[in-house]
Amino acid sequence: MFKPLYSGTIVSPQGFLAGAVTAKIKKGEELDLAILYSRVSCTAAGVFTTNQIKSAPIILSQKHLLKGRAQAIVANSGCANACLGEQGIADAREIAKLVATKMDLAPEDVLVASTGVIGVPLPMDKIRAGIPRIRLTKEGGHDFAWAIMTTDTTPKEIAMEVDMKGNKFTIGAVAKGAGMIHPDLATMLCFIATDASVNVQFLKEALKKAAAVSFNMLSVDGDTSPSDCVLLLANGLAGNKADFSNGEAFQKALNEVCIYLAKSIAQDGEGATKLIQVTVEGAKYEAEARQAARIIVSSPLVKVAVYGSDPNWGRIVTALGRSGAEVVEEILDVYLNDVPVMKQGCAAYFDKEKMRASLQGNNVFIKLNLNLGDGKATAWGCDLSPEYVRINSAYTT
Repeated sequence: MFKPLYSGTIVSPQGFLAGAVTAKIKKGEELDLAILYSRVSCTAAGVFTTNQIKSAPIILSQKHLLKGRAQAIVANSGCANACLGEQGIADAREIAKLVATKMDLAPEDVLVASTGVIGVPLPMDKIRAGIPRIRLTKEGGHDFAWAIMTTDTTPKEIAMEVDMKGNKFTIGAVAKGAGMIHPDLATMLCFIATDASVNVQFLKEALKKAAAVSFNMLSVDGDTSPSDCVLLLANGLAGNKADFSNGEAFQKALNEVCIYLAKSIAQDGEGATKLIQVTVEGAKYEAEARQAARIIVSSPLVKVAVYGSDPNWGRIVTALGRSGAEVVEEILDVYLNDVPVMKQGCAAYFDKEKMRASLQGNNVFIKLNLNLGDGKATAWGCDLSPEYVRINSAYTT
């Protein structure tokens, strides 16, 4: 039913084009200004940062999405266009208008996103010069993914073809994020395109559900940003029937795409050497399992223990204990890389040297069984290294 596409990206679905240029918003010769465009108008949805401080592009895109339609996304890296008052809003509007003029659209059909340093005005002269130079092609998706990166070390892309009894559609997506990442959208941009035919109400609900099991279960360092957003465009060019079975398949595929990108962001966390996956099962309710997994994966003490390959599982259970989930110590089971370290509330024997060697791998799996119910959830994060401190202590200098 689901087929990952080799070298797939955001333009893999029918009717989408993309391109990027080096506008010199960032120092050097990196791509930093990009456009995604659909040949036809799209059903559109978005989820946005829960931070009360919101960037100008977030405010504008939320407004443009009220009608549930869009046809283009413009994104820049190197400057967040945040905390700049009316000037920031005016600049975001001008960017939307510049793209609309280029593509013969209404400004309201353009969604805007920015990422980078907060409190620095956009170099609008460079953006005005850059937008006309962007050439939109079917090969431009990879450049789009590179252009939205900040401290990322690698682009994050995926595309998946869905076949429901010969009824096919494709979902493609790109994301960026490496630091200032935490549940409730994290510091990230994610753009998703599909040629599926999906009505706007279903699209909104599907995106919320996908974000709940992916990006909202992600943490690098416990901070959220004013710029976080996930934007989804569906142009309907696959011509699929929008029936219930397709809707169910669409939700599953969208979940897989978002989970893949969330794990990619965690793996590429600033200074990260290891991916951490925390699964909590046997919780009384799913909501409690999610809360517990999120608290554990975002715990600084758990993160530094993983960095040092230290099998100090006591940090895991104490993070669980403050998570708000109901816990009965006497029936709690904890596993590190599938090895039981706590059984029925008591320390279990394990070979510490073998465990230390196991924790030196690129992936660390933590599992807890609360043995209270059917609630289950998984969260992703990374270890906390000295390199993270170095990167963020000199971010603007």
